[in-house]
Amino acid sequence: MTGALYAVSDLHVSYAENRAVVDGLRPQTADDWLIVAGDVGEVFADVERTLRLLRDRFARVVWAPGNHELWTHPNDPVTLRGVARYDALVAMCRELGVLTPEDDYQVWRGAGGPVTVAPLFLLYDYSFRAPGTTTKEESLRAAYDAGVVCTDEMLLHPDPYPDRESWCAARLAVTGRRLEATDPALPTVLVTHWPLVRQPTDVLWFPEFAQWCGTDRTADWHVRHRAAVAVYGHLHIPRTTHYDGVRFEEVSLGYPREWRRRGGVPAPMKRILG
Repeated sequence: MTGALYAVSDLHVSYAENRAVVDGLRPQTADDWLIVAGDVGEVFADVERTLRLLRDRFARVVWAPGNHELWTHPNDPVTLRGVARYDALVAMCRELGVLTPEDDYQVWRGAGGPVTVAPLFLLYDYSFRAPGTTTKEESLRAAYDAGVVCTDEMLLHPDPYPDRESWCAARLAVTGRRLEATDPALPTVLVTHWPLVRQPTDVLWFPEFAQWCGTDRTADWHVRHRAAVAVYGHLHIPRTTHYDGVRFEEVSLGYPREWRRRGGVPAPMKRILG
């Protein structure tokens, strides 16, 4: 293979400016793969349309869901909630030929490989608590008092689980088993919407938002599961960092008001390997 493994996230195609950016996402070679680490959009049809466009261009597209895809948005004719909505997204991706966290992990054999590319759906469990708090209840109260509340509280339903942290625990259990079963001779590229470790949230302008950004229970997954690279989004702070010697890539496009501040026309695809 002569291509490269690229990644992007947080395309938020409900914005016309972002749709124009997405239209410019094109492979450099016929062998290029593209990782899409969540938050394509909020409306089911927008997610489908965007992933179809990208799948038609790239040799392979690998998707992991973000919180926005899981919203049951009042403007979306698809009114499924929770696990039923996620399952419908997976079925749609399979029809398009887009790889999901429910499919067999594929091996990238181009430059920098071979590596197992593992898209993960893990959610969060409020363990990245707001400063000075020790319980979920205290942390949420601090967020509400500060006026920093994720829209998930209104639109991301955990059905049939009683709450989002229970859904997260179930996802951690099934995903952990699948990762343990991967080829121990191969490193991995771990793809998740929410960062596997808390450190990336230290630069948030509003630290109260961290509680919607991951779980302490994945703090060692990049080491335990032999990550060569960990790809994530959600924070809308694209950058490269290293933890325990592992490269972490935040690959968000973000909202137009955010990428305009960074200057110029954004080129959000990040070369991960190759």
